[in-house]
Amino acid sequence: MATADEVKARLAQVSAPDGRPVTQTGTLSEILVSEGKVYMSITVDAAEAQAWEPVRAAVERTVRGTPGVTSALVALTAERKAGSAPAGGSAQPVRVSGQGAQPGHAGHAHEGHSHAAPRPPADPQKESPGLPGVGAIIAVASGKGGVGKSTLAANLALGLSSLGLKVGLLDADIYGPSVPRLMGLRSKPDVQGKMLQPLESWGLKVMSIGFLVEEETPMIWRGPMVMSAISQMLKEVAWAPLDVLVVDMPPGTGDAQLTMAQQVPLAGAVIVSTPQDLALIDARRGIAMFQKVNVPVLGVVENMSYFMCPHCGTRSDIFGHGGARHEAQRLGVPFLGEVPLQMSIRETSDAGLPVVATQPDSPEAEIYRSIARSVRDALAGTTAGARKGPRIMVES
Repeated sequence: MATADEVKARLAQVSAPDGRPVTQTGTLSEILVSEGKVYMSITVDAAEAQAWEPVRAAVERTVRGTPGVTSALVALTAERKAGSAPAGGSAQPVRVSGQGAQPGHAGHAHEGHSHAAPRPPADPQKESPGLPGVGAIIAVASGKGGVGKSTLAANLALGLSSLGLKVGLLDADIYGPSVPRLMGLRSKPDVQGKMLQPLESWGLKVMSIGFLVEEETPMIWRGPMVMSAISQMLKEVAWAPLDVLVVDMPPGTGDAQLTMAQQVPLAGAVIVSTPQDLALIDARRGIAMFQKVNVPVLGVVENMSYFMCPHCGTRSDIFGHGGARHEAQRLGVPFLGEVPLQMSIRETSDAGLPVVATQPDSPEAEIYRSIARSVRDALAGTTAGARKGPRIMVES
């Protein structure tokens, strides 16, 4: 396998716009190599982005030509220097390029405008125009971490599968991928041609950045690198044929969510929250963000809703109760259900034996299947299809 030093040595052959070797310009990030896959970024001033795009392409070709390299992801990050302004005095989109990325998509963004046409009803049996061979794409999101979003995403995907749908699960949480452990997967994906082959577990097709790096390796990536990685896992993975692709989103309302809204027509989003006020504040932001970028909110799930003592049968509302239901009613979005704080859910998740797959007759599994039925029904009645993603601007 190639090493980072070997890749860097070959990159000395690539010239920057000023004629210097690109390795001497101070624009290259750390080069991450894992199982023959190479990830890196080039950071330049926004005013020079157009001149550097051919350099980015040359860097990617050179990296791919390095012996022992099977694939490469090279992102071009364009930042405006302090005190500089774009021509005309208005904000300009920052260009982010790379394998699978689309020029004009921006990182560090904070405004979106959408003028969408009415959309026909979503049908999981029909193909998404953004991902050939895949029907509805849904995001499972939360405004903050630690609310059990990944566990919900995995069991929701399994619940949809139990309803007879062909389902995939994409772990888009680049900084904290949990799906490999949740699904009991330790292997590396194969590459056939230019397409990664998803792993399979419990009847699902699964892809995660966690398959490509070691579990304890920190992902010290900037926003555009995250966006490029998500784009690659969406568009350069052999997902088809699928009825539904469930995407486990990273927490928050930033680059990853905007990338998804820009690059594929999401059929909807499921928001996960715990009952307490602090979590609900962030859940409101998540709902508002998806609504702003014209993604239907399929509903809200209250996770860790209550605890039922296995010894005495006493119910305890550890984090409060009913807050997510009330918030959903207040905001006019569906409430999908309550998932208890249950030891069996935690134990099966930690063991890579998700409860819907391994304990299908349990009350906990039925709760997830009920949520899955509600999501399936919501997809059938949601307006989805051709829509224009938000135009994302970057202000100085």
